[in-house]
Amino acid sequence: MEKVNSMGLKSEDLEDQSKYRQLLAISYNELIDFILDYLRRRSGLMIFFWSVCLIFLGIALFVRINISGYFPLKNIMLHSMLGFIVFPLLSIPLHEGLHIIPFLMTGARKIRVGMDLRQYIFYVTAHRHVVNAREFRFVALVPFVTVTIALFTLVLFLPGLWKWSLSLFLFVHTTMCAGDFALLNFLLLNRRKKIYTWDDADEKMAYFYEEI
Repeated sequence: MEKVNSMGLKSEDLEDQSKYRQLLAISYNELIDFILDYLRRRSGLMIFFWSVCLIFLGIALFVRINISGYFPLKNIMLHSMLGFIVFPLLSIPLHEGLHIIPFLMTGARKIRVGMDLRQYIFYVTAHRHVVNAREFRFVALVPFVTVTIALFTLVLFLPGLWKWSLSLFLFVHTTMCAGDFALLNFLLLNRRKKIYTWDDADEKMAYFYEEI
């Protein structure tokens, strides 16, 4: 697998205060507050994200209303549960796995997967592995782009109520990407800075630095 990280920076390098300044340190226990904060901060990216959520919800409702044929209520309820609950839960390992692949491509090796059910958060982190803003965007966007393309394709070609359950799942999965888009919004709002980030998985802390 080809590496896309050419910087070779170590987390210790960012402690050099003559070259780098810490912008933010986030405890994993406070991630939900950070996510909600940056989801509310207005930017073109947030307009895009919330617009996509509404569009995908509209598509799901349009698909349901316009499916031809008669379907028993129990089948409709079954596919509604599949799209709204079952598929999203089953997709969590896939979503997190799709973060792991780009992390590996940046050269990360000490990759860990975790969850915080109190905050309803699942995450992938690369212990003490430094990535720049471009690499972080790559890691963050791969699950959204991959799953969206796959589900659009399935909705187009599968028959009947499968279109409904999968189009509903498309909407729900997009909302599941809210944490990724909040982090991307942080980078966007600091786009004039040359940012690097790394996580201490043992201490459950995320750090963001800018190059001076």
